[in-house]
Amino acid sequence: MPDFIIYRHYFGFCRCENKNKKFRKVRKKPHAKRKGRRPVSVPRERRLWYTYSMNKIYTLTKFNSFEALLSDFEKNAPERPAVVFESGGKPCFLSRSGFASMAREKARELSASGKKCPGIVCDGSLPCLVAIFASALAGLQTVLLDENASEELLRGQIMQTDIDMLLCSDEDLLGELESALTRGPGTVSGERDILFFTSGTTSSSKAVVLTDKSLMAAAFSGSSMLPLSEEDILMCMLPLNHVFGLVCGVLWGMQCGAPVALGRGPRYYAQDLSFYRPTVLSAVPLLLSFLLQHRLKNSELRLVLVGAGACPPSLLEAAAQQKLAVSFGYGLTETSSGVAISVPGTPDFDPFAMEICPEDTVSLAEDGEILVRSESCMMKGYYGHPEDTEKVMKEGVLYTGDLGRWDEKGRLRIIGRKKEILVLRDGTKIFLPEYEARIGAALPGEDFTVLEKDGRPVLVLHDKEAAQASESHMAKARSLIQLRLKEVMAALPRGQQLGGILFTALPLPRTATGKVRRWEINI
Repeated sequence: MPDFIIYRHYFGFCRCENKNKKFRKVRKKPHAKRKGRRPVSVPRERRLWYTYSMNKIYTLTKFNSFEALLSDFEKNAPERPAVVFESGGKPCFLSRSGFASMAREKARELSASGKKCPGIVCDGSLPCLVAIFASALAGLQTVLLDENASEELLRGQIMQTDIDMLLCSDEDLLGELESALTRGPGTVSGERDILFFTSGTTSSSKAVVLTDKSLMAAAFSGSSMLPLSEEDILMCMLPLNHVFGLVCGVLWGMQCGAPVALGRGPRYYAQDLSFYRPTVLSAVPLLLSFLLQHRLKNSELRLVLVGAGACPPSLLEAAAQQKLAVSFGYGLTETSSGVAISVPGTPDFDPFAMEICPEDTVSLAEDGEILVRSESCMMKGYYGHPEDTEKVMKEGVLYTGDLGRWDEKGRLRIIGRKKEILVLRDGTKIFLPEYEARIGAALPGEDFTVLEKDGRPVLVLHDKEAAQASESHMAKARSLIQLRLKEVMAALPRGQQLGGILFTALPLPRTATGKVRRWEINI
């Protein structure tokens, strides 16, 4: 029996079955209607999948490493463009074989250095992307760092992850951080570990250990749900030190054979779409909001994949008005990005109703917590923190801390967060115990919590008189709270400052141990 069979349905969908009896839905051509099922044999190649999307059929090859991807670049259509970047004020195309050659040359250089763990300060440039691939090819432990992080935070992350060399385009920053370099890890696993920091805006940030194999599995998983064609151009405007940026901004396109256009950074957000003319974009909600508000969409852009933050319905309405299809993805750093995705063009399409990606298995706990199992995409753990890994990984299942439900069609819908981290619209994460401790020091004795509303953190205070108090009284109370929090807010980045202060006459719901049940509060 072949490894994969596609069944053609009368009802407008196909079902792809592999020998492990896992199923996934894929689109079918509109003219392929047949009564009953007629199995279509697929060549017996374990890595080859066929999928239908947007009335087209695509063939996907599952790559198990960056090396396998680059080898394919060199053997199949090596002259086709792999990356589009700016040079001399114009878009320039780098071929698939050219990109592979650059990565291999850099890998030889890194291997000769004798270092074990390079830290790459990610600026989104072509040399940065080449370095990420090269470090994996060289079999080194790679750590991806945020170019916008403070020097103090970067120093801590360097020492936390045993970085012994830095790759950075900013020579001044390189000089400042050189003294923080370590002797490197005692041993390197040889599994081409790539470390991403999660919740990187706090001192509680942890390094998630992924591999190039898990990242490529995630790229394949998402591509099988939402494939691109070789004629597409995928625009990457996201930081490569975020797993969503690397997987959905780069590897998604490379997996499908589509060129990837490298954005030129926040200064060029207003120009990059007209400069590169992409057809597909990966974006966080805040970026999409900016592009739509200023009507920066180029005429060729047909699809946006939104993830890494809460997406308000008003944003989807704005996208629809500009004739832009939006797909919403759910995933975590710990799962190498995507776990579920909504697919435009399907019957009863709802951006927030997501199908589970084929490389993942999802279930819901009794309290609605989303549980994920994945043999190919799951993290190895938190670097140097086995006790934290054990808290969230139990018998191969990741306890995400997110809450969800199944709709009537068996699709996953996200309804809130259980764990104490807020994800803002720009993808920034706020570690609530630390954040609320700062507020609590300025508001002793107050019963409060912090929630996310419209992509910003808001303070919710219990005031039993709130229901009967006049608007002027509440405005005065709000002003007094703002005054007491002035110094606390001034010490935070603007994006993490409170976006509002709300009062509730009802006591805040709490667990038996006194923790606020944030997911039960309606604001």
